[in-house]
Amino acid sequence: MKLLNKLTKVKTIFYNHSSFWLWIYVNRVNFIPKLYKIYKSSKYVISLIPFENDYLFKKWGINSILMNNFVTYQYDDITPSNLSTKNIIMIGRANDRMKRFDLGLKAMKYIVEEVPESQMLIISNFFGARYLMNLVKSLNLQNNVQFMGYTLKPEVYFQNSSLHIFPSISECFPMVLSETKIYGIPNIITGIDYVSAAKGGVINVNNDDPKIIANESIKILKDFNYRKKLGKIARESMKKFKNEKTAKKWIELILAVYNGEYYYNKLKEEDKKIKEKDAINYLKNQLNIIKVRNQKMKNLTLENIIKFNFVNK
Repeated sequence: MKLLNKLTKVKTIFYNHSSFWLWIYVNRVNFIPKLYKIYKSSKYVISLIPFENDYLFKKWGINSILMNNFVTYQYDDITPSNLSTKNIIMIGRANDRMKRFDLGLKAMKYIVEEVPESQMLIISNFFGARYLMNLVKSLNLQNNVQFMGYTLKPEVYFQNSSLHIFPSISECFPMVLSETKIYGIPNIITGIDYVSAAKGGVINVNNDDPKIIANESIKILKDFNYRKKLGKIARESMKKFKNEKTAKKWIELILAVYNGEYYYNKLKEEDKKIKEKDAINYLKNQLNIIKVRNQKMKNLTLENIIKFNFVNK
């Protein structure tokens, strides 16, 4: 990034595809000031997280603009799930401990006690994820958990599922959340309420207790009208993420960068920003969560984060 910033005849757009919380969770706190100081010295930066882009990066002096990811499916081209099954899906990189599939499996242990016919389908490449298969055995869930492997067509499972459990510890613009919502599937997330698609048909559990995740799951699985309502809200909320809108903004962005900083900043100012109080609430919520998850951060304050001196603290 430093080398690219030195180029005078090439304009570089840096695409930030992670939340700064991730670096704390993966125990790379010292990497944060190095990376974000380079963002600060960069002319064109893309952010995918509203509260980071609209509030935090502004405080840190990073000249970023908010974008959404392109979504996998065209809204009007798919047939949503009829939510008639008791199938639960977890989909993603199962070997990535930050995705915390184990938390979903532990919740499943409680779910089957109330909804014994429920099935959890795990869609993932399982290289490096043997620990999950061992966990299924130790929890005696062999009859209720199926490892489906990796597929290029997850829609086969989306069309036949009624709930998606998404226990990831940190996200930016998670595709699987968008995909399941487009298919009208209710979602349960664990604390990542700051991502763009977190509203609408999504239950946010600010807790890593599998029993609490299970309780919310049981409510959805036992009440068809409730999950149908959540599914409808989930699907309708995805209209604002249509690819046509994202493509139009990318075209405007590239033209603005081509023409210079004035046009980039003008485009940036046209964006509707989230309210400062909402951004602070997101920060406070994440601060409370991370103090529970990481005792090393128990003295971290909102002021430390905003002033960017939390690494030294």
